Amino acid sequence: MKLYTLTASFCLFLLSAKLITAQDKRSLLPPALDAYVAKALQTFEVPGMSVAIVKDGKVLLAKGYGVKKLGGADPVDANTLFAIASNSKAFTATALAILVEEGKLKWDDPVVNYLPWFKTADTYITANLTVRDLLVHHSGIPAYAGDLMLFPPSGYSRQEIIRRIRYIPFVKGFRSAYAYDNIFYLVAGEVIHAASGMEWEDFVRTKIFNKVGMTGSISKFSAFKNQPNISAAHFRLDGKLKEIPAAYDQAMGDAGNPAGGVVSNATDMAKWLITHLDSGRTMDKQVLFKPATTNELWNIVRPMPVYKVDKSIKPAQADFYGYALGFRALNYGKYKLVFHGGKLDGFVSQVVMIPKLKLGICVLTNQEATGAYWSVIYHVLDYYMNNPSFDWIAGYRQSLDSSLARLATAQKKEIIKKDPAAGTSLPMEKYTGTFRDQLCGDFTITKNRDKMVLQFDFNPQLIADVEHFHRDVFIARFRNRDFKADAYLSYALNPDLSIDQVKLRMIDPGSDLDFSALRLIPVKQKQ
Repeated sequence: MKLYTLTASFCLFLLSAKLITAQDKRSLLPPALDAYVAKALQTFEVPGMSVAIVKDGKVLLAKGYGVKKLGGADPVDANTLFAIASNSKAFTATALAILVEEGKLKWDDPVVNYLPWFKTADTYITANLTVRDLLVHHSGIPAYAGDLMLFPPSGYSRQEIIRRIRYIPFVKGFRSAYAYDNIFYLVAGEVIHAASGMEWEDFVRTKIFNKVGMTGSISKFSAFKNQPNISAAHFRLDGKLKEIPAAYDQAMGDAGNPAGGVVSNATDMAKWLITHLDSGRTMDKQVLFKPATTNELWNIVRPMPVYKVDKSIKPAQADFYGYALGFRALNYGKYKLVFHGGKLDGFVSQVVMIPKLKLGICVLTNQEATGAYWSVIYHVLDYYMNNPSFDWIAGYRQSLDSSLARLATAQKKEIIKKDPAAGTSLPMEKYTGTFRDQLCGDFTITKNRDKMVLQFDFNPQLIADVEHFHRDVFIARFRNRDFKADAYLSYALNPDLSIDQVKLRMIDPGSDLDFSALRLIPVKQKQ
């Protein structure tokens, strides 16, 4: 009897110890996390990073690593501001959700109920495109359509850009396929304005930032450069890491804020994660939105193809993938991840939430190396999921090397051999004039001695010196080399040798800009 009692007591002791260990783990950080982050920074050549980890409604970590600027000594801290880019989309979706709860709009109302002037290239889609459709990238327009009016910032206002949507062709069936866009998030921003009477920037600041306690965050991208504690932006150019000094001016303008204009830090993003993971309740238990809205925002609306990951990061292979409202969702093992990434010139970021674990992670970086943030995120996930150890840093480094090798091969394939004997078909001045793309607007090509100058009239940042290549093909070399935007300028001639149209084709397949949809038609001048 005594032996039975002792055995039972010992078993109870072991069970209690196990429960205590599990309980403690929920409030602890992965061991040697600082060293792990430092290794990731070094491996991926990232000058600085800021990390937030929240668990069970508590902030476990809000901390900066590395430096704000390459070659500098000023350290990143928990309040250093980074561009979070497309992670701004979740703020737009949440703003709409708040208005739905207030009874000022409905998810499945047509957009034209709020913006009667809104038009697309298809009258049926114009009449039936809903508020929900604006957020899930399945309208049928080409991926990234209209981005040339947003990145770098054009002279067009938000409304002017939206009015030009009617010139974007539909290439897929309505609600039939996923193709990422930014432009419909601008429409969502205008719906917020129409339904609330407040500009998107003011609504997000007063109705979300102020309530959540995000005191350091900015909803207007143009204000980024004027803040006292900001990170510089960096990327690789010609194989070398460099700062992008003009990033705050060239990345985007305020017209695109609903798609990517939020600037934030680890301290504030931790509060944002806790609010979403606690079904809309802020850290001080204010209600930002109701629990039912959490499901609305997180549930997949548009299923997406499940991409096959590199063998080097095989454990990250998902079984499902889809787009919700301002968030994506996929699985990591048995757990659903609600997440989104963001990229602007010199910045990449990632937000990940695991609802079942009440776990949230945000990583903000000042270099365009996604492997750095994923290495940290999966390392943290493995700790709280009790997964076997995996070398994510080595895996993502191998994946990056493979990607760079593929890009180098693609760049070699894009090299066209010049025919030095092939002169122009026309005198140089005949290639000049004003040309118009239906969606983007006017382009001017002028003669400058033995060369020409190409100006995107709607975007003063896009200006290139044009030199002859061969026959009716020229090379446009953009003055801002950070754009990596050099392009072949190809003229198509009519039988009478008048210009039919001009097309641009990027020379560097690694460029973020894409001119392939442009069709420049000569503008006939009045006599």
